[in-house]
Amino acid sequence: MHKVLRWVAWFLVIVGALNWGLIGLFDFNLVALLPEMAATVIYVLVGLAAVYKIVMKFFIKKGRRK
Repeated sequence: MHKVLRWVAWFLVIVGALNWGLIGLFDFNLVALLPEMAATVIYVLVGLAAVYKIVMKFFIKKGRRK
């Protein structure tokens, strides 16, 4: 389960990064094309994925991870 969560978190972080890249380069927000509720869910999930990746990188000791 932990391995799946890591992959999902990476995928969401990449989606968020690509979306920000599109916004910065072309002023085009791909996520905003989704219905408002879906876009909000995506934004929240991307943010949670980033927090998860930060916690796993800096606060969890490597010896405890599988």
